[in-house]
Amino acid sequence: MNDDAENESSHQKTTSAPKGWLGRLSQALLREPQTLEELMDMLREATQQGIIENNALQMLEGVLSVAKLQARDIMVPRSQMVVVEADEPLAVFLPRITESGHSRFPVIAENRDEVIGLLLAKDLLSYDLHHPEASNHLQLQSILRKVVFIPESKRVDVLLREFRMQFNHMAIVIDEYGGVSGLITIEDILEEIVGEIEDEYDNDEEENILEHDELNFTIKALTPIAEFNDYFNAQFSDEEFDTIGGLLIAQFGHLPKRGESIVLNDFHFKVLLADNRRVKTLELILHKNEDIIGS
Repeated sequence: MNDDAENESSHQKTTSAPKGWLGRLSQALLREPQTLEELMDMLREATQQGIIENNALQMLEGVLSVAKLQARDIMVPRSQMVVVEADEPLAVFLPRITESGHSRFPVIAENRDEVIGLLLAKDLLSYDLHHPEASNHLQLQSILRKVVFIPESKRVDVLLREFRMQFNHMAIVIDEYGGVSGLITIEDILEEIVGEIEDEYDNDEEENILEHDELNFTIKALTPIAEFNDYFNAQFSDEEFDTIGGLLIAQFGHLPKRGESIVLNDFHFKVLLADNRRVKTLELILHKNEDIIGS
């Protein structure tokens, strides 16, 4: 082969070679996947070949999974919402919102069945909250922000786009009868894509079991089974698994997503927070049974 032929061959190889990881990924996807599952399989194959990094794969999985989710799948249930009652004195609700570390709070009417607006914590900064007459000067109704209502069936990817376009950060989820089912924030959606977003208020030292009332609890998935058994007089075996989260994953038969639920004995578990790698927080609803007594 002469020099001209070799140069031409080299030039063809150079121009035909994909540039960067995006080019290599495009070449890997030339098979044109027909389903979402096929696309995910090809992305995982590309990760194994070193075309994309594992972190990028996890984000892509999050983006694609969000397209299949509805508001009901990732909302904070009504029982877990931190709310302010419209007729509550400042001295009553201020410690609650301070302890929660949240920035936005649904304000409910006296009948507790209607959300009339949102209270932003920053809107309280203009008041002298330590003044003994602060409650008399605070006109809660005058500082409430407009509340956005969405149905349980709202697609999460559509909601994210609306959040960005309308500069909203929270929406109240309602059921088919107009009752409040829960709430959803832009952070809830982003965590489905990139994993849990921790801030200065996330406290790893808080208790594993948080009681809301005698039948409703929030449980950390890393709660040791022995601790769970002691608290609830349960009899779950810890021979194969150390934590309640590990036990539930085995019972599900897969890594459950947010919103999935399962009943074991008289314990109704629902996944409140999970990502592509682990289950983090559970909601526990006890079926009425005299043998189950919290400590």
